[in-house]
Amino acid sequence: MDRIATDHAPSAIGPYSQAIAWERLLFCSGQIALDPASGTLVGDTAADQTLQVMKNLAAVLGAGRSSLNRVLKTTIFLASMDDFAAVNEVYAAAMDDHRPARATVAVKTLPMNALVEIDVIAIREVA
Repeated sequence: MDRIATDHAPSAIGPYSQAIAWERLLFCSGQIALDPASGTLVGDTAADQTLQVMKNLAAVLGAGRSSLNRVLKTTIFLASMDDFAAVNEVYAAAMDDHRPARATVAVKTLPMNALVEIDVIAIREVA
């Protein structure tokens, strides 16, 4: 198994990797709306934060020889289910016509009081 890291996405804020690759699978840790350069949370709304989360995920996926259109499964964590529709709109635009399996759950709090966190499992390109 290989650890995946890129400067184009936020560094891990705990004892974990941005992603782990195993054979053709890529397991991406949850991303919140952190700016990769400053490490600060960006976006005042769940929609704004989801846009940054998707950028962060795309960067990690790219570093792991994958992409959003190779995602098999996502899990979306929301601080409030009231944001479900707004997050769906941004998520759908980022995923284009690709529709991986997905779960969405509401949680009490997220790191840094983020409004949304998303993790993914994807297939890697053949080396």
